Amino acid sequence: MALWKEPTKQSPNPGFPAEPVTPARFEVSPGPEPKPEAAPAVAAAPVRAQTRAAEKSESLIAPDIAIEGKIEGAGHVRVAGRFKGDINVHGDLTIDPRANVTGSVRAEKVVIAGELVGNIDAASHVELTQSGALTGDLKAGTLTVAAGSRMRGHAEFGWGDEKSSTHKPTNGSAA
Repeated sequence: MALWKEPTKQSPNPGFPAEPVTPARFEVSPGPEPKPEAAPAVAAAPVRAQTRAAEKSESLIAPDIAIEGKIEGAGHVRVAGRFKGDINVHGDLTIDPRANVTGSVRAEKVVIAGELVGNIDAASHVELTQSGALTGDLKAGTLTVAAGSRMRGHAEFGWGDEKSSTHKPTNGSAA
């Protein structure tokens, strides 16, 4: 003989969740297997594609905004206004034309179409567009410079951080 608990009633108020349904309980007895009462069907939530997790979001500092502080995190940053402070992102930094950034920058890719006063450190790629201006030192994997762009500072690119470099010191000291 099988014993089970009746499912609870649906909520009398539409729009509110119903009380949880308890699973059926069975007592084993000799004879044919008892069949439980079917629990009410619960609508499954729609399955979303996980593309958002793969894409990084972009934060924007609009043209009419001036911010002073620090930016850190993952994702892309686009500056169209003015920002004063350090930027350290695991993503891309884009400085739009007529935008101004003052501070040090660490990002995967940096595109300068406006003005940056500060150092760029450890970027995989830096691009100075025709309207871009950089005042500061630059250390990157690759550098693209468009005709008409301006830079004042020290540029170091193409060396990478490999320990097994083909470049050997000439003064005899081990590096």
